Amino acid sequence: MTRMDLLMLGVAVIGGASAILVVTARNVVHSALYLVVALLTVAATFLLVGAEFLAWAQVLVYVGAVVVLILFGLMLTRAPIGPMAQGNELGRILPIGVSGALFAFLATVTMLSFGDATITLAPTPVAALGEVLYVYWAFPFMAIGFFLTVALIGAIVIARREEGEGPLPPQAEVALPEATEPAPIAGDTEPGRTPVGS
Repeated sequence: MTRMDLLMLGVAVIGGASAILVVTARNVVHSALYLVVALLTVAATFLLVGAEFLAWAQVLVYVGAVVVLILFGLMLTRAPIGPMAQGNELGRILPIGVSGALFAFLATVTMLSFGDATITLAPTPVAALGEVLYVYWAFPFMAIGFFLTVALIGAIVIARREEGEGPLPPQAEVALPEATEPAPIAGDTEPGRTPVGS
């Protein structure tokens, strides 16, 4: 095995372990931090195959934006971020089995589709990628940014709404407290009569 193969194997092991920890951690914040490590290993894989632009895009977009958005969402919605109660073992067997079967199916299909085929990589300058992204696809980028901003503002408004806010109910539905008669004083024989000798 060459040095590049060893680096790729190390990145794969770290990424796989962090991906497993994302779904098995009992603390949501810890899961988000493990997700950072998993996404960084994807960026390292891009670097190892010579796709520097995709590697830094992965770091900026996913590690720098999506994970921060997840943490902001946790803080804004006041979601419980401590250890969560785990379900019984039978409830976790089905998701694990489905995930394992899906992974085996995708790995088999990928190996059968490509096999020993080699792909000739042609270097693409970053300036050419920037021209395609920010000239031909400028309007879709602006539209997506606008919609994401609107969605984020809406999420903040919904999450920060305090209890009891909102329109008042109709006047007929407002229940007024019933008048209650004061409790008799100790020694009273009848309500409202002053005891003798007071």
